[in-house]
Amino acid sequence: MKIAVLSDIHGNRHALQAVLTEVNKEAVDEIWCLGDLVGYGGDPDLCVELARANFAICLAGNHDLAARGDLAFEDFSVGAELAARWTAETMRPDNLAYLKQLKSERIEEDLALYHASPRDPIWEYVLSTLLAELCLDSQARRVALIGHSHVALSFNRPAGEPATGEARRGGSEVDVAEGEWLLNPGSVGQPRDGDPRAAWLILDSSRWSADFRRTEYDVEGAAAAIRAARLPESLAERLAYGQ
Repeated sequence: MKIAVLSDIHGNRHALQAVLTEVNKEAVDEIWCLGDLVGYGGDPDLCVELARANFAICLAGNHDLAARGDLAFEDFSVGAELAARWTAETMRPDNLAYLKQLKSERIEEDLALYHASPRDPIWEYVLSTLLAELCLDSQARRVALIGHSHVALSFNRPAGEPATGEARRGGSEVDVAEGEWLLNPGSVGQPRDGDPRAAWLILDSSRWSADFRRTEYDVEGAAAAIRAARLPESLAERLAYGQ
């Protein structure tokens, strides 16, 4: 099966629409999202509507859980807290109802999906080989998909060897047919690896390959939506820097 894997959209409908346009050119079988449909961006309702129309699987991220009332706003940084409160107050009831049905992990026949990590599906940032080793010990399948960190990366542990990992740029394709793997597609709506383009990947489970992609989108339009919502200026400015 050919799957487009997205994560961390964060209310950025400009980025999501651009990625969906690219996905539609690839003849994928399904689109999966690893969570955080909402968060820092100014268009949470539109992002949830696009998710409802297009995603076969969608997880709940920590920002989704806050918007629906399952996490305390005070658990977040100041900017994230302000965005979460605004999102919870302004979203349509039917879209909040969609968020309320989502879980933070899901186990498929050949793949495990977690918003953050196999050890902590809500909060853990997997950004080191040490944490990757612990997660590889815990994950329910040989290949696991994770989000949350906003950085496109892969960790691999061949049989009998320690884990290694690296950040993944757009255009890199990885053979994941052997060994254990953690794959993070990066963030659609707020990348944090210095590249402002929306990040995602295509996973082909028939030949076990992961193709990391980047997509240009209207960054200024996304920033304008944040400003129109009167959210913190830093949330708008960081988009252009991929931070």
